[in-house]
Amino acid sequence: MMIYGLVAAALALLVGVIWLYNLLVHKWQMVNNGWADIDVQLKRRSDLVPRLVDVVRAYAAHERTLFEDIAEKRSLALIAGEDPVRRAEAEGALSAPVTQLLALAEAYPDLKASLNFADLQSELVDTENQIEMARRFYNGAVRELNTAVQSFPANLVAPVIGFSPRDYFEIRSADREAPQVRLGPT
Repeated sequence: MMIYGLVAAALALLVGVIWLYNLLVHKWQMVNNGWADIDVQLKRRSDLVPRLVDVVRAYAAHERTLFEDIAEKRSLALIAGEDPVRRAEAEGALSAPVTQLLALAEAYPDLKASLNFADLQSELVDTENQIEMARRFYNGAVRELNTAVQSFPANLVAPVIGFSPRDYFEIRSADREAPQVRLGPT
């Protein structure tokens, strides 16, 4: 009779570990899906930025420093890789000069009236909104995974079966500040 109790307990433990493993796999995949969504939108923004720079460059040729800054930060963002912390830092650094580029259009009425610029600006604004939504989804998935991995009893099993907390995709508070637009030769 005792053997049946031990077998039942072992079976219950096995079922519990299988259920926990499947739960963690589901949450891990949600994080991966969220990261893929962010990556797609960041690549879309990365493709839009050079086109926008070319349009603005025709109107504001003397803003060479801004264009160089954007090109440099875009390159760093492209090579930042899959690490959310490094990527967030690089993308945050790119956001400031891109926002400054958009703000620069206010000083050039002809540029602001350009259909090509307006279309690119609209696409970029839409992309920024998509990045924000993807970032929220990703960070929510990371929160759920991290909570599951760090909660009892999963915290006893998760490291053994290869699950660990993931990093959030966050921007620095300095990158949230409004850009400073300086007109004239630099």
